[in-house]
Order: sequence, then C-alpha cells, then structure tokens
Amino acid sequence: MTALLRYQAALLVRSQRWLPPVILYAAFLGVGVQSGQPVLDSLGYTAAALLPVAAWLVRICATNEPPAARSCTGAAAGPGRAHLACVLVALAAAGVLGTAATVIVTIISAPTSTAHDIRVEPLPAGAAGLLAALACALLGTAVGALTNWPLLRSPGRAVPALLLGALLALVVVGSPARAAITALVDGSQRGTIPVPALPVLAAALCAAATTALACALTTRRA
Repeated sequence: MTALLRYQAALLVRSQRWLPPVILYAAFLGVGVQSGQPVLDSLGYTAAALLPVAAWLVRICATNEPPAARSCTGAAAGPGRAHLACVLVALAAAGVLGTAATVIVTIISAPTSTAHDIRVEPLPAGAAGLLAALACALLGTAVGALTNWPLLRSPGRAVPALLLGALLALVVVGSPARAAITALVDGSQRGTIPVPALPVLAAALCAAATTALACALTTRRA
C-alpha cells in the first residue's frame, strides 16, 4: 500500500492538476479572510472553503491515470486498493492544504469574539479550526468519492454532481461540515472556543463508507 500511495502522490505532484484548486482556495481566502477579523469566524470560512477543494482533489487523483494505465495498476495491486490509494492521497493533500491555511489564518486574525469584546486564545482557537477543517476535508472526500469514477464515469455528470454535492454538504441541516462551521461561528459570537469532535467523527464515518463503496464498485467493474 505504501508504494501505491507514493505512486499516486507522485502522479498528483507531477500532473500539476492540483494548481487550479489550490489557487482557487487561496483566492477564496484572500477575498473572505482579512487581517484583524475575529479568529473563529475566519477559521469557519477557511474550513468551509476547503470542502469543495477536497472533493476536487479526489476527482483529480481518481482521473489522473489513463484507463489503460489504471487497468495495469489495478491488475498489479488490485483495483480496490489502487482506488483507495487515490482517495487517501487526495485526503492527505486536502489535509496539508487545510492545515497550512488554518495556521496562517490563526496568526493573522484578531484573537477576539465577533464583537471584539472578549479575548479568544489563539492556540485553542487554531486547534478548533483544525478540527473543523478536518471535518470539511473528510466530507469533501466523501462527496468526491460519490461523484466520480467508478460511480459516475461521464464528466458531464460527475462535475455537476460534485459541485451540487459540495454545496449540499455545506448547507443541509445535519451535515457534519455545517455543524463544525456553525460551532465556530456561534463560539465567536459568545467568545467561547468549541470542540467540534462529533462532526469530525461523523464526517470520518461518511468518508469511510463512501470510499468503501467506491472501492467495492471499482473491484466489481474492473
């Protein structure tokens, strides 16, 4: 499995297809996060913007190889394991991106509540932001696993489904991503730091279930 992960990571880096989602994420943060804004509000925005990026990275990793090369990889290591490596590399890339953004946003943001009348400690706030970013990265990975090969083969269907799935994952009541982001925003209004552990757990279960389904279908359709 380690060799598969290294192989998929090398494919992702060399393809440079990661540049558009990274640039888009940086643009979102450049527009929505300004120095001196309340830290928890900024971290909520940072986490929310990561979800569609994570789903996009899954699509990139799942479609990096031409069909013939994907068949060879599947024959050598097993199609399910090969697809799992794609998803894990995408999740790791989203995690690295979200961690870097969270650290930067924590540093430049004001350690205060929304009304700037209560101090919010930066380190615990940054930790809460990391949990929210993890929840969004995991749920974005789940969206990407459901809206790409092998479940949806046509780009004409996969791309709109990915965009719609990412939007719904952010706004639907009961979504782990929405719960994590709302916890940060509510905490900023009250001047308290939340610990969105349950949203992370729920998002991890969603990511595990959807990835298992995608890997199982990959094995059957190989």
